Amino acid sequence: MTITLSEIELSLVRLDLVHSFETSSHRKTYLEHIVVRATAEDGTVGWGECASPSDPYYCGESTWSCWQVLGRYLAPMLIGRPWNHPEEAARHTAKVSDNHFARAGLDMACWDLYGRRRGEPLADLLGATATAVPAGVSLGIEPTVDALLAQVARHVEDGYRRVKLKIRPGWDVEPVRAVQSAFPHVALQVDANTAYHPDRGDLPAALDGRGLLMVEQPYAPSDLLGHAALAARFETPVCLDESVTTPDVLRTALALGAADVVNVKVSRLGGLGPSLAVHDLCRDAGVPVWCGGMHEFGIGRAANLALAGLPGFTLPSDVSGSDKYYRQDVVAPAIRAVDGMVAVPRGGAGIGVEVDTARLARHTRRTWTVRPAPARAAAPAVEDCRV
Repeated sequence: MTITLSEIELSLVRLDLVHSFETSSHRKTYLEHIVVRATAEDGTVGWGECASPSDPYYCGESTWSCWQVLGRYLAPMLIGRPWNHPEEAARHTAKVSDNHFARAGLDMACWDLYGRRRGEPLADLLGATATAVPAGVSLGIEPTVDALLAQVARHVEDGYRRVKLKIRPGWDVEPVRAVQSAFPHVALQVDANTAYHPDRGDLPAALDGRGLLMVEQPYAPSDLLGHAALAARFETPVCLDESVTTPDVLRTALALGAADVVNVKVSRLGGLGPSLAVHDLCRDAGVPVWCGGMHEFGIGRAANLALAGLPGFTLPSDVSGSDKYYRQDVVAPAIRAVDGMVAVPRGGAGIGVEVDTARLARHTRRTWTVRPAPARAAAPAVEDCRV
């Protein structure tokens, strides 16, 4: 089965958050993601989502950089070039270095299109075995501990089985103690998003020995030795997120003993293919994994669920219902958590959900359509800005 793309459309889509979300680096009240619509020569359409951060705090990419790299490089490289499998499509764009978030949006669209052409759900193509996965919820830094407890209470009542708290120096031990005191039976983990440094303002020892599921990414992404030293002295498992950008980096981290747990993010790794490779490496090494999120819209959320159904994902993942973040998503059916579980989409071929194009258009702020360049055209792409 050969697929050739005749058009790739990028849409910059903005959705307001139900509740503002703060990490160790910034606070956000809305998200702008890039929705990728890939159309094959036979008219089959595949959808992907570039869930990049708006600003270069989590990583070096941003919405602006992803928009440029997708429109000027990745999409033109793939348009008009035949491929038989999404991994072959990824090889067509391999000479572009890094830019994993940009790459992931296009990769996801190719997997969705491939599944639709084959008439198979993405979950089955990836090898998922679960029909539903346990959903965790990620909660940001709140103005007060009481405000945090109110958020935890709301999500525990909704049935979520794991709570992740964002922490930073000065907001760590106290909120953890308060949540554990108020909700002693809730599985709890913390995420520092690189906010600590082993030589200054180190992770408080008082967080250890409290029965936390894990402490996620306390140090800078490149500090694998620091994470290895922490893993050696902490009883609490150390989880890597930002550090693991490629399967090769993961091999190094595992060899150093820097990762007791790994957060697998499709966006951070550049697509579903590398995510599968990381899953397989961790499974072979006996290291548990879970599926992290970037507050994806329903498109990326459906792909995450398909991945989280693989057997190596033994911990609750950040695959909560869309309604936790958005009043109205851009897909149907809506993704929902029921008693702390979210179904792996298998209702149709590809990612298993359909994009509501009218709703998508209402929230689109800009589009860029890439088509094969005419023989004497100066540029392979046309950008159409809409406000």
